[in-house]
Formats: sequence, structure tokens, C-alpha cells
Amino acid sequence: MSSLYIHGHIWLKPSMEANLHTHSSLANKAGDLIISLPEKCLLTTGTVLSSCLGEYIMKWKPPVSPLIALCTFLIAEKHIGEKSPWKPYIDVLPKTYTCPVCLEHDAVSLLPETLRMKAQEQRTMVHELYVSSKAFFSSLQPLFAESTETIFNYSALEWAWCTINTRTIYMKHSQRECFSLEPDVYALAPYLDLLNHSPNVQVKAAFNEQTRSYEIRTNSQCKRYEEVFICYGPHDNQRLLLEYGFVAMDNPHSSVYVSSDTLLKYFPPLDKQRNAKLSILRDHDFLENLTFGWDGPSWRLLTALKLLSLGADEFTCWRRTLLGDVISARNEQQTLNITAKICHFLIEETHHVLLQISQLKRSKENLKTHLALVEALRWENLKILQRSAEILCNLSMATT
Repeated sequence: MSSLYIHGHIWLKPSMEANLHTHSSLANKAGDLIISLPEKCLLTTGTVLSSCLGEYIMKWKPPVSPLIALCTFLIAEKHIGEKSPWKPYIDVLPKTYTCPVCLEHDAVSLLPETLRMKAQEQRTMVHELYVSSKAFFSSLQPLFAESTETIFNYSALEWAWCTINTRTIYMKHSQRECFSLEPDVYALAPYLDLLNHSPNVQVKAAFNEQTRSYEIRTNSQCKRYEEVFICYGPHDNQRLLLEYGFVAMDNPHSSVYVSSDTLLKYFPPLDKQRNAKLSILRDHDFLENLTFGWDGPSWRLLTALKLLSLGADEFTCWRRTLLGDVISARNEQQTLNITAKICHFLIEETHHVLLQISQLKRSKENLKTHLALVEALRWENLKILQRSAEILCNLSMATT
């Protein structure tokens, strides 16, 4: 991805009919306007409806979703090439993406379990989107000399979906009858992708109704000539990889997720209260988002483990456990011991996966980019788990 620097003006090509600029060639201070992009430069469903696709969308039943409308527009504009007024924007979009939906099976299989499941859900969703849209794509045949089956194939939809998923900004539009009831909240903002993500900056981004422009203001100071960053949100690396196709090293928001299957490996199946404990955790949403972070095991993880560690004579105290009360010294120590075991299990598993990645990188040259991405995520996870192991060791020593 290209970089944007605070220095003078950055101009769009004439066909985009607007200028995208940083405000001031001096240092930026908190609250400064970094970018203002006029409404006419935004690619929305309104843009789609004003194109030759509009009449086909308006008469199609059942109505297509705003997402499919935008995907269709991107595919069509990319296909017509030089004739498209959006060619300057299409040309700067990535030709391929590294979202999990695009990753090869060998790379996906090496993702952490929770992310791997979400990646499979993402792939299924995009495939179902394609299958359900094929009839609509066929209806567009009068617009093209080439077969719509060739133009609007699965690879084309995957590319368009990734473009929207990784680059769209939130902009609420009024509901139109020609679209399905799914929220119409998408807008593509050309050249805003010049701004890279950093988890260490804060920005405010929104559409300004007075200026009719999409504006980004910084809440962080940036020196002259330094790269300007924006923040996509306080996302961990699994979310960044799933939604945007990259990971951020030393991400303060990063977490390592513990699946419920891993959790239950360390508790006796013959525990008479086991099913009741699981039911309580499920009912109170304590079987998901259990994590290790840079500051050790999360409160949610420790609370779930404390409840599972309750003795038969302590089980009636489960409500107090969910509130964070200390039930007994035995329960506290057992919780720390099991948390440490889970942490060490995940460390060993991560080492094993990193070894697999290293071997695959040597034998499968075509997977190097995908494997490097998974490797970066796993190395970050390893650092978090090693830090958590140290914290748990110190906690255990302090309680004995």
C-alpha cells in the first residue's frame, strides 16, 4: 500500500474531478483536518444507480443487496477498462487480496482454531453470495458483448467483495425500494487507502453534512514529512487479518483466543457438576472471547476457569464467581495452575505450527506470501503467550 505524507497537496487524476489533500505542509497537531474528500468522489449505491446498471437493478426481483450492487459495479468497471471514468481508482486497487477468503487451504489450516473457523464461515458466505447472485448477473447480458458468466465469475466477485470489505467507509444512506432490506452503509473513498493503519494513533472520521465531504481528523500529533496513519479501530490481529488481510506487529490490542475445546481438556469428564457448569458459562456468554493478552490471561478466561474449578462443596457459589469474588485459596491456586497449563499447551502448539510453516515455505514457493502472513500472526501470538506465562509464574509464586 502506498504512503501519504504531510507535504503540500495530493491531487487525484482529472477524471476524478476533485483534490485530496493534507491540510498544511507544517506539522499536524491533534484536531487537525488531514483529509477532506468531496461527496462526488465517493463511490456509493447512488453512483451505481446512476450508471447503466441502474435500470437493471431497479427492475430486478427480489431486490439485490447494496453490497451486491457495489460488487457488480466494480466488476463491470474493471471489465470495461479504459472506457471507465473510475479507471484511475480501479488501477490503484490491489489485484489480489490476502483476506482469509483468498488464502490457500494449506495456509488457512495453519491459522489459530477460532480464526480458522471464522475464515471458513467467510468463505462460505462469499460463495453463497455468488451462487445467489448468478441469475442477476445473467440479466446484465445486454450490456456486454462477452458472456456474463465469464465477466462475473467467482474470482471476480471475490475480488470485488474483498475490495469493499477492506476499503469501505461507514456512511448511512436512506433505504431505497430497489435494494433489499440490508443496511446501505457502504461508501468507497478513492485514495483514502493511501493511509495505512496504526494501532497507536487516534482519529475521527465521518461525513460532514455541512461541507458535504468525508473528513478525517487526527487526535495524534504528526511531524512534518512523517507518514500519516489512521486507525481502523482497536482491533486485535485476528480481526485485522480476517477483515483487512494484514497483521500489525506489536499490536497492543492483540489477543490469543482459547477455544472451549481447549478449555475443557483440563477438567475431569466425571465431574458431576460439569454439565451444569458448562450450561452456566454458556448462558452467561463465558465460553467465547476467552483470551491471553500482553497483560496475561483476561478476566473472562480466569472467571470461566474459576467456575470450572469449583469443588462440589463450592458449586452453590457460582454466582459470586461470575461477579469476581474469591471463593477459596484452593480454587484460586487451581485456576492459576490450569491457566498456566493451557498457556504452555498453546506455546507448544504455536512452536509446532511455526515449524510447519517454515517447512512449507521451502517446499511451496507459490504459498510464500500467504504463509508469511500466518507466520507473522503466529509469532505475535507466541510473544503474547510467553509474556502471559511469565505473568502466571509470578502470580503463582506470589500465592504460594
